[in-house]
Amino acid sequence: MTEDFLIGTYTSKSSRGIYGVTLDTEKEELTNVRLVAASGKPAYLQYGEQKRLYALKQDGERGGVASYDLSGAKAELIDAKLEKGPTPAYIGVDDQRHLLFSANYHTGELKVFKIAADGKLTQTDSVVHQGATGPQPEQDAPHVHYIDLTPDNRLIVCDLGMDLVVVYDVSDEGKLTAASRYQFEPGFGTRHLVFHPNGKIVYVLGELSSKLAVMRYNAADASLTHLQTIKTIPADWTAHNGAAAIHISADGRFVYTSNRGENTIAVFAVQPDFTVAHVQSISTEGDFPRDFELSHDDAYLVGSNQNSDNLTLYKRDAQSGRLTLLQKDVACPEPVCVKRWPK
Repeated sequence: MTEDFLIGTYTSKSSRGIYGVTLDTEKEELTNVRLVAASGKPAYLQYGEQKRLYALKQDGERGGVASYDLSGAKAELIDAKLEKGPTPAYIGVDDQRHLLFSANYHTGELKVFKIAADGKLTQTDSVVHQGATGPQPEQDAPHVHYIDLTPDNRLIVCDLGMDLVVVYDVSDEGKLTAASRYQFEPGFGTRHLVFHPNGKIVYVLGELSSKLAVMRYNAADASLTHLQTIKTIPADWTAHNGAAAIHISADGRFVYTSNRGENTIAVFAVQPDFTVAHVQSISTEGDFPRDFELSHDDAYLVGSNQNSDNLTLYKRDAQSGRLTLLQKDVACPEPVCVKRWPK
């Protein structure tokens, strides 16, 4: 049996765009790393209905978002919305309202696009974050790093520069209205988050603090309540580290985060009260693990090491949540995003 993944990359060295890789579950190895779409800096990817792929895109001094047809072995470009300036850091998709969202780390700007039936994109709204920022050198300005849907179809945004999570109401026409704000501790560096399958708990990852915060989400007013904060690295770790990606198992029992610096995947077991306990940290066998992804059945985990140009494969124990290394040094240029290929 095989399963395919797509790899978003930076294209500052040898990468040429979006790559594919195949997981052979019988041999338990990654094979056939190949170019799926030539593009500039497709650093984050998302899937939508009708076998659509959405990706960040850079062309010279212009950056933005693009839509692709993924019905074949290659991704065919449908549309791109680019403008002069830096490429965004993240995109989210709303299939129900046919919307695409982008978060621009460099400008602090959120954008919303309407997705037409043919995959063409039209911008419907823009919000620029402004206000006080945190104490760390990386917090010189608002830095929006994540934008995606809540389980109740609001939009939730992480601002690393402001140590902030903002929840927006979204109209069918793609207009945003702020619904709530949660201010984290100074220097937390809110980067990415993931919801528990129950829709009531959200796990928020702080890049600059290397911390994981457990929050309760109240759908009535979109508010967040703090339950726990825990480090993603050992207490005695003194070298630089930046927490990066976060995912949760489909059964809601385990949370996984990546650490760039310690170069590990940290595994946390979800407790009965939805707080977490650290159970493992395992080397990514490479440098700067920006992202990773679980297989469709949660039996395997594919990690990406940006600076060392390699992918890593682990087997996952469903009962303990622990990872076992299966394969390392799978060559892939500048990998920064891992997504399961839609079935």
